[in-house]
Amino acid sequence: PSPKSFQPNGASEEALRCEITELKQKDLALDQEIAQLLSEGYSLEELDKHISLLHEYNEIKDAGQMLLGKLAVIRGVTTKQLYPEYDLELSD
Repeated sequence: PSPKSFQPNGASEEALRCEITELKQKDLALDQEIAQLLSEGYSLEELDKHISLLHEYNEIKDAGQMLLGKLAVIRGVTTKQLYPEYDLELSD
């Protein structure tokens, strides 16, 4: 192969530049959001705790969804049909 075949074409370079620009904008937006939260009195430790609790909540919710799915299969119904029986909202 020629050395030119190893060089990215102009379109790929432009796509990478756009992606880099977008990532820099996201980084700046996140920095601004963190600064806003800090100015409202939140601490980084508190934010880390909230993130940790959200991860734990999501893991528990996933386990519950898995159990509902297995129960639905056993009963031959859809998961959606089980929601009223357990007082769950579709948004839960």
